[in-house]
Amino acid sequence: MTTLVFGHKSPDTDSTGSPILWAWYLNEVKGAQAEAVLLGEPNTEAAFLLRKWDLPKPRIIADVDAGQPCVIVDTNNPAELPANINNADIQAIIDHHKLVGGLETKGPIDITVRPLACTATIMLDLMGDDAAKMPNWAKGTALTCILSDTLEFRSPTTTPHDRAVAEKLAADLGISIPDYAAEMFAAKSDVSAFSDAELLRMDSKEYEVGGKSFRVSVLETTSPAIVLDRKASLMQSMTTVAAEDGVDQVLLFVVDILNEEATLLVPNDLVKTVAEKSFGATVSGDAVVLPGIMSRKKQIIPNLAL
Repeated sequence: MTTLVFGHKSPDTDSTGSPILWAWYLNEVKGAQAEAVLLGEPNTEAAFLLRKWDLPKPRIIADVDAGQPCVIVDTNNPAELPANINNADIQAIIDHHKLVGGLETKGPIDITVRPLACTATIMLDLMGDDAAKMPNWAKGTALTCILSDTLEFRSPTTTPHDRAVAEKLAADLGISIPDYAAEMFAAKSDVSAFSDAELLRMDSKEYEVGGKSFRVSVLETTSPAIVLDRKASLMQSMTTVAAEDGVDQVLLFVVDILNEEATLLVPNDLVKTVAEKSFGATVSGDAVVLPGIMSRKKQIIPNLAL
């Protein structure tokens, strides 16, 4: 039976590219039958990855059947996975996030969770000498994932190992990292075709803090003004999205990649309290700039407080 490899819902670049990488490894190196799939439409940067390296968009699935063999990458959070995940046959988890708990397996499995910036970095380590067998499209996929998750090494999640792996891949491909990252971030920043609700869900994860449930959304961009020009309508849409998704509030952080700061939209007193207690911010309007805030995983989620 074919093993499905997938990441989290609302797939970003790492959750699009890493399943493709690991499915290649299982098929071509380990002699298994594997298929990379997605749990939703890829975001604009992930779509750029597919176009750039001439890759077919993986099949999108809504759920998994009982007993379906699968490998989970770039998450270990049941809330970000198919509803029936605990009835599937989870065979491995490859991730770089904190352990959440709640997944159930049929037996002992391979679990690799490492404090690196990108799942793709971990995968190349796991491949060992076999990583040298990767075709150029696979090297390009891995490079794109690492540059995305590290924001071209600007993110505080970046480790020297992530950087070294990316630089080796770029050298192998004859690619200038600054030029390529600029292409990626331009694609990431083009959100004109998306509705407010789509933007609020595009790169988002659910968390509970102090008895309140939040959809924590991050939009990384080199053109923050394009998003912030839609501030009023985005804040209005937060109410609808929160109600539809069963959360108390949407938090939207617009991350300015080049200036290395985030702007948090502040539609009400609840978010004002979050901004003040989580980041020591002084809020005087409907938005607040948070200097140095770049990473949801390392800087936003661990600091959320009420």
